[in-house]
Amino acid sequence: MSSIELLASALGVWAVWLTVQQNRWCWPIGLVMVLLYGWIFFQGKLYSNMLLQGVYAALQVYGWWQWSHGGDRHTGVQVSRLGAQGVLFSLALGCVGAAALGFAMAHYTDASAPWQDAALSAFSLVAQVWMAQKRVECWPLWIILDLLFVALFIDQGLYPTAALYGLFTLLAATGWVTWRRDQALARP
Repeated sequence: MSSIELLASALGVWAVWLTVQQNRWCWPIGLVMVLLYGWIFFQGKLYSNMLLQGVYAALQVYGWWQWSHGGDRHTGVQVSRLGAQGVLFSLALGCVGAAALGFAMAHYTDASAPWQDAALSAFSLVAQVWMAQKRVECWPLWIILDLLFVALFIDQGLYPTAALYGLFTLLAATGWVTWRRDQALARP
């Protein structure tokens, strides 16, 4: 447990709480968090998660732009649902990404959990894109992923991060309820 991991964990809680509240400041705070976690995962030889943090950094910028300037009126996106076809297509991309990244990490690196790390990383990208687009479906996917991340991080001895992801699970459940309510209220 390092001071960097504790700081990243604290920033993560703050960023997710702001996301649940639909506060656009979740994105720059999240950007600092993912940069710190990139370093933590590099040190822990969780290379898929390290690479994921780099992609998350770009998605933090994308999310901030979407929430500030996206949508039809360029005033920010509103909470919405993704159709079944969009969900299936996104999850299929997650499967392809997990297989490709898992193969690469298992065969070309000394990654400590190549397949689990790769699968969680690939599907986290799906959830993060859905979150940036304010899709309600991001939250149940995050709940599943966060629980699986808890197991991975306990196995790797990253206990503050495991605790953080346990808290993320609770925040994701709150986000799911909140965003569903907000979407229902926004319907004409």
